Amino acid sequence: QGVTMNTALLISTWQKLAPLTLLYATHSHLNHTVLLLLGLASAIIGGWAGLNQTQARTIMAFSSIAHMGWLITAISLNPSLTTLTMMMYMAITTATFLPLATTMKNLTDIGTLWPLSPTALTTTLITLTSLGGLPPLTGFMPKWLILKELSSADLPLLATLL
Repeated sequence: QGVTMNTALLISTWQKLAPLTLLYATHSHLNHTVLLLLGLASAIIGGWAGLNQTQARTIMAFSSIAHMGWLITAISLNPSLTTLTMMMYMAITTATFLPLATTMKNLTDIGTLWPLSPTALTTTLITLTSLGGLPPLTGFMPKWLILKELSSADLPLLATLL
């Protein structure tokens, strides 16, 4: 909570590239069951911990943890899908952080944004919803493709839990 939104954006996006590159280089030598369980744990912890938060930075931090779980799950199934998921995540996260950096610190600030800039509020709400992966928005596509890969790999329980 003590960092600026620009720093939080950097941590949420750019700093995922180094560990993801390391996973790309070593994923064929890693135990896929461990990767899948790690991805599931990260997605569940990030999702559950972010539910009762009101601070924008805290919500985005837990969202970042949950998305890393999706990325770890994807890399164990299909590295190309991981690239697509990461590119989509970086684009949506950047679009989400830009209005947040100038207008709000917590969710109660959303109510004061409408009279000042209805367009900024609408954009913020749509990008937050897309980041959550709700259909028919852009953020749903990578998650749907990961779930499809899990189903194709005969992992329906993991697909259901994720």
